[in-house]
Amino acid sequence: MPSPAHFRTTIAAVVDQPEDLRQLRLFHKALADVNRLRIVRRLAAGAASVTQLIEEVGLSQPLVSWHLGRLRAAGIIQTRRVGRETHCTLRSEAWRESAARERAVLGLADPAGPGGPSLAAGASPATSLAAPEA
Repeated sequence: MPSPAHFRTTIAAVVDQPEDLRQLRLFHKALADVNRLRIVRRLAAGAASVTQLIEEVGLSQPLVSWHLGRLRAAGIIQTRRVGRETHCTLRSEAWRESAARERAVLGLADPAGPGGPSLAAGASPATSLAAPEA
């Protein structure tokens, strides 16, 4: 007989998930794979064709294309066709958009806003989010 935890998990999976939370999940799941992170790191250095990514990342063409599809669906990269070749670029604004969407959806204050911790002053995220000492 399945455990109560199994029933709760099954019910939670069936419940309709809000679209705004699904978008956050899509972005983070796209970055939750080491191969996709390797592709992002390569594209941070500049645009690349799929052929270049295959050579540099060391994965097969179908696998690179699959990973690129996940990154594109999350809005992290954009692609364009040039003849028979597909060129990929990192959307640098994707990080700002995702951070703003997270703050809005999760109800978090803007870190640089009034009363919020500021990371611009040189504090690390870990120290800025740490609980104040008593």
